[in-house]
Parts: sequence; structure tokens; C-alpha cells
Amino acid sequence: MAYVPGVALLAALVVGCSAGSDSNANGADSKAGSPTVTPAPPGKYETLPAPCRAVPRGMLKDLLPGAAELPGDQQEKVFRGSASVTYDTDRKVGCGWKSDAPNATRSLSIDFERVVSYDPAVSDDDRADTVYAKKEKAAGLSSAATPGPDAEKNSGAPGEQGKDKGKGADTDKPEDAATDATASAEGSADATASADGPADPSSSSSPSGGDGGGDTGGSDGSTGTGTEEALPSRVLDNLGDAAFLHDLPTRAGSTAQHRTVSVVFRTSNVVVTVRYAEQPALVTQVSDSRELQEKAQALARKLAETLSE
Repeated sequence: MAYVPGVALLAALVVGCSAGSDSNANGADSKAGSPTVTPAPPGKYETLPAPCRAVPRGMLKDLLPGAAELPGDQQEKVFRGSASVTYDTDRKVGCGWKSDAPNATRSLSIDFERVVSYDPAVSDDDRADTVYAKKEKAAGLSSAATPGPDAEKNSGAPGEQGKDKGKGADTDKPEDAATDATASAEGSADATASADGPADPSSSSSPSGGDGGGDTGGSDGSTGTGTEEALPSRVLDNLGDAAFLHDLPTRAGSTAQHRTVSVVFRTSNVVVTVRYAEQPALVTQVSDSRELQEKAQALARKLAETLSE
């Protein structure tokens, strides 16, 4: 009977060690079951289209009227375009075209940028929306702004486009608009001008068809001298997930007014920029702002349809 307390003590020690092991095991399970971050979904697009083949030949003929008068081999060279220099064609591609007409020079460029988020908590779409929002703000625009006078005409059926616009916008200044909204694509000459020149508020009164494919007052490369007020830069409806148009007329010294119309839109994780510019031959000539805007929008909508196919 003298040994009973010793046996009881040994049993207590064994039970205590077992309880300690269970406690450690439970602690390990607790750490293993801690919440984990679910990766954000990837963007819709994993590749980009061939930019120099993205614009139909018929639209190029309408956008670059001077090219139609060139000999066959020169015409083909113009329509072939010049690819932008890029070091990662999976992420960014572009192409530019230019043609000379007796009364004006027109240039066109398009850029596709596929945005990829390297933050597992941020989706590609959200990151692309941030990139788009910076461009919109740099153009001096806001997604909350009142649509332009032709918004109803361009909007089509009511939708919820642009509901995510403006997320992630930074504090870029409006005067930087010329950098993001009108910088010309590589290989497209004379597509930009200084943003410091005074803007001419007038344009001719020869509107063109909204599809960019019909006959227009400037279809032969001519420019007008009318006094109709140009449509303003504005946010656009029902073009991709978010879109805006930026119209920048500039004049340097005694040269003719140079006008560049940019249409920028986002669809999923791809941001597309269309720049369409005209340089009249004479200082007395003024570019038809309405025509340039309508044709640039028509091309942007065509590119959006191509991406969605």
C-alpha cells in the first residue's frame, strides 16, 4: 500500500503529457485553418489582335481619303500601316497610318493594352479600370460628368456601361491631357501637337454618317471654314465598359490648326486608344471636328465588336 501514491503520481504525469500533446495539435490545426486570400479572377483577354489588320480596308479608305488617289503600290503601303515598336506583344501593340490629300494630311493610330494585375487581391479588370481612369482624368474629364450633346444618338439601348468608371483614379492634372490622350503612336508622323496652343472653337458644318463609312463633307480630304461650334470632349455611353472622347485643336505659330480626336475605351482588361488627326494645308482652313469625332467613334465601336467576337 506504500507504493500506491507513486503509481497515482505516474498516472497523473502520463495524463498531463497527453493533454499537452492534444493542446499542441489543436494549436497547429488552428493555424492551418486560418483564412486564405482567394485569388481575384483573371481578365477576359489573354492575347491581343494584330493591330495593323484590325481596321477593315473599307474604313481605312474612308479615314484616309488621300490614299485612294495614290498608285497601287503606294496605296498598298499606306493601307499596310506601320506597327508600333513594342517589346511585349502580349501586353501592348499598336499601328499607325498616314495619308496626304491636296487640302490636308490625315493620320490614324490605334493602341491595344492588355492589363495584368500582379496583386492576387486585385483583378485584371479592376487594374485595367485604374489605368483607364488615369487617362480619363488626364484628359480633364470625369465619369460623373454630363454626357455630351450627341450622347443620346450614340448611346443606343440603355445599359449599365461605365458603372465601374473612375475607380482608382489618381491625382493626375488635367493639363497632362495631351500626354495620355493625344500622344501619337510610334510610326505615325505628325499625329501630335503642343497642348499649349490656343484652341479654335469653330469647325465646319458638314456632319458625316455615324458609321464612318458614308459620304462626308470632308471625304476627299478637304476641310471647312464654317463657324459651327465643335462638340466638346466628353464621356461616352455604351462603348465597352467605359469610354471617353477627347478633342484637342492646337495651333503653333502661323501654321494651320492641327486637330486630334482621341477615343479611349476599356473592355474587361484591355484598354484601347484610337487617335485620328488632321492637319489642313492652309491656315485659313479649319478641320471638321464633327466628322473627325464621328469617324473616330465609329472605328472604336468596330474595334470593340472585334474584341468581343
